[in-house]
Amino acid sequence: MIDRYSRQILFPGIGKEGQKKLGNSYAVIIGCGALGTIIATSLVRAGVGRIRIIDRDFIEYHNLQRQVLFDEEDIEAELPKAVAAERHLKKVNSSVEIEGVVADVNYTNIERFVRGADVILDGLDNIETRFLINDASLKHKIPWVYGGAISASGMTMNIIPGETPCFRCLQNSPTARGIALTCDTAGVISPAPFVVGSLQTAEALKILVGAEEINRSLTVIDVWKGEFSHLKLSHHTDCPACNGKYEFLEARSGTRVTSLCGQNAVQVLNPESSGVSLERLAEHLSPLGKASYNEFMLRFLVGDREMVIFPDGRAIVKNTSDEALARGLYAKYIGM
Repeated sequence: MIDRYSRQILFPGIGKEGQKKLGNSYAVIIGCGALGTIIATSLVRAGVGRIRIIDRDFIEYHNLQRQVLFDEEDIEAELPKAVAAERHLKKVNSSVEIEGVVADVNYTNIERFVRGADVILDGLDNIETRFLINDASLKHKIPWVYGGAISASGMTMNIIPGETPCFRCLQNSPTARGIALTCDTAGVISPAPFVVGSLQTAEALKILVGAEEINRSLTVIDVWKGEFSHLKLSHHTDCPACNGKYEFLEARSGTRVTSLCGQNAVQVLNPESSGVSLERLAEHLSPLGKASYNEFMLRFLVGDREMVIFPDGRAIVKNTSDEALARGLYAKYIGM
């Protein structure tokens, strides 16, 4: 088994002791899109002993342009990203414990999902969940590695509780809707998340082996212009999270309606849902429209809209960006 990691062990920054630390480490990756697939495959190949991959979404053809763990067969099998990632990665390294979790990360479950982790990695495309990760990270003193990529650019930074500025020191609140760039409006080329995801992986490895070279600045890149810079950040004395006030984690209600990046789709989530039987729901919906299901999801066509419903009660309403319409369809066909 040592031969598997021989080239990595030769690297002075890791060595034999570092490899042992990696083998005894536990990483949680939240989001398995372009960033998450790069991070997941890299950490599995590096021999991190236990890896949990959490993602709420399923695979579509436009994902294949930049999401390296998936293929056309996964789409034909209608696999969720977390399930497909687990299946592919177990073939890469059977000595690593890999768990794919199909779920939406929200204030009701994030602490359970990250409990015991040595590092959390951000593979997300929405900022609200990053504030949740930040709160959970600081509350439980778990380092996390932020990363984002859009168009040809991206950024990453390490949040080490008690040592570095946190994510809310960088950005105090979610960006107002309609202002932030998304892959809908700006697109994305694969080198941007490939580079950012690789940088995130390198930082995670340094954190796990206890290296002194951990980056303590915000790294910003533009792969099209060939620009690479580091920006020094400082703590905000009035930062709620740094001062122990976890506003996103302690919210009484989670995000119920979320527009999904690049998909012309809206997710509707009822955090109070105890789950649904896809078989019974299919029986209920079949007289109203075309319904088909497997163990992972149910697809329901109603007019020119498609609803994809998961066992945890989440639904993704496709072919619309109208959040009010999505909420109404959810209430009509699934129930709030």
